[in-house]
Amino acid sequence: MKKKNIVKESYDFNRIIQSNEPYKYKDYIIYLERVNQENYKFGISVGKKVGNAVTRNKIKRQLKSIIDKKNYQNNFNCIIIVGRGVVMRTFKELEQNLYHAFDSLNIYEEDNDEK
Repeated sequence: MKKKNIVKESYDFNRIIQSNEPYKYKDYIIYLERVNQENYKFGISVGKKVGNAVTRNKIKRQLKSIIDKKNYQNNFNCIIIVGRGVVMRTFKELEQNLYHAFDSLNIYEEDNDEK
């Protein structure tokens, strides 16, 4: 994921979470904010209850890899909060669950080509 497509600031996380309704699917809680920007942004939050730092960073790397495989519409910010159950899932299950959640949120580009 490119740096311009990442939400990093804590006030951005707080604003998006407080002003939008959550979408819950299996181990994910997703907040989606529609904005007037020329690009999209994702923020990933993995809590300390999920595991140690190595485990949390591995999960973040896997999610970034999954996100990079698809093309998305512009004009949104998305926060993904990961639950504890994600540790028990395989990479394929993580991918299927996240793509199912994204399908429900309708954030893919029209042509939906994979890289």
